[in-house]
Amino acid sequence: MPPKSRLGQNFLRDQQAIRRIAAALGDCSARTVVEIGPGHGAITRILAANVGKLIAIEVDPGLAAQLSAAFPRSESTLATNVRVETSDILAFNFEAASIAAGQKLIVVGNLPYYITSPILMKLAENSNLLDRAVLMVQREVADRVTAKSGSRDYGLLSVTVQLYGPVEQLFTLPPDAFSPPPEVHSTVFRWRFAPRFSELNVAREPFLAFLRRVFALKRKTLANNLRAAGVGTKEIAAAFSAAALDSKVRAESLPIESLAALWRILQKQGAIPLGEMAP
Repeated sequence: MPPKSRLGQNFLRDQQAIRRIAAALGDCSARTVVEIGPGHGAITRILAANVGKLIAIEVDPGLAAQLSAAFPRSESTLATNVRVETSDILAFNFEAASIAAGQKLIVVGNLPYYITSPILMKLAENSNLLDRAVLMVQREVADRVTAKSGSRDYGLLSVTVQLYGPVEQLFTLPPDAFSPPPEVHSTVFRWRFAPRFSELNVAREPFLAFLRRVFALKRKTLANNLRAAGVGTKEIAAAFSAAALDSKVRAESLPIESLAALWRILQKQGAIPLGEMAP
C-alpha cells in the first residue's frame, strides 16, 4: 500500500533504530502500551513480543486492516495482546484505556509532522494517565521541545511540554532511514510524565494562558507582552522588582521557575484577572 502524503506517512525502515526505540521504553512486559501511527507495523512487531498489551492506533483504514490481519485475535498466537483501532489519536480515550489497564499507560510513536503539536498537547492533557513516552518527531521540533531557557529554540512549546515532565533527546535519524525519505531529519526523544503545577504553586489553566501571552510576540520584551495582555505599567514594574527581573528581559531567557514566580506575584497583586487571559 503506497504512503499517503496527506497523512504524513514516512515509514521507518531502519531496523537498528526500530530496536532502539523499543528498548528506550524500558521493561513493558506487564504494561499496556499505546502506539501512535503504527503504519506497516515495524515497531508493532517488536512490541507485540515484549509488552503486556499493545493498543495500536492507526488513522488509515487500509493500514489498520493490514495490521489487524497481521495480528489476528487468536488464542494460539502471540498477537492476542495486540488490539488495532482505526482512529485518530486526537480522539483516543486515554482515560478509558488506563482504567481498563488498571495502570498508567506508556506511549510510543512516529508522529506525523503535520499534527505533531496537537498530539503533544493531547498527551499533556492526559499526563495524569501516562507514565512515559518515546516519540519520534521532526528534529527541529525535538530541539524546541527539549530546549533550555536562553537558547535559540526555547519558547512556548518548550515550556509547555516541560511543565508536564522532563524530556531528553535520544538519537537522530537521517531521511534515508524512512520510506519514502522525508525532507528533514527526525529525532527520538523520551518524555517522563510528572506535571509540575503543584510543585511550582501555579494553577494549570491560568498559568498556561499566562505563558501563551508572555510568549506571544517573540521579538518583544516580557514587559511589552504583558502590557499587550492588559497588565498596567506600574504593576509590571512592581512585579519585576519583586521578582528581581530586568525591565528588558524577554520570556525566552527565563526558566520555568522564574516565569512561575512572576505569575504568582502578578496574581497576588491582582494586576490582572490572569485566569481570564484569552489564548
